[in-house]
Amino acid sequence: MATTSSKGKPWGKTVIMGAISLASYIFLFKNEQLVTEVYTKGGVNTIFPIVTVFWFSFVHGAFASNLLECLGIEAKSSH
Repeated sequence: MATTSSKGKPWGKTVIMGAISLASYIFLFKNEQLVTEVYTKGGVNTIFPIVTVFWFSFVHGAFASNLLECLGIEAKSSH
């Protein structure tokens, strides 16, 4: 894990990734009907749910990682 002692805690990244995550969820739920119609057509549209899952996984993972780093929570060392 990268150290942040020289730069401080990644509060800016945390806020940005949190805002992107929130905006993504708002967009998804505000367009629920369109998303359902497009995502259930099959064929080439099968790629949309897959891309969406990777998008939310990446954004949420980056947000959570930065938040835990800001809070000073680190994984337990095995040695």
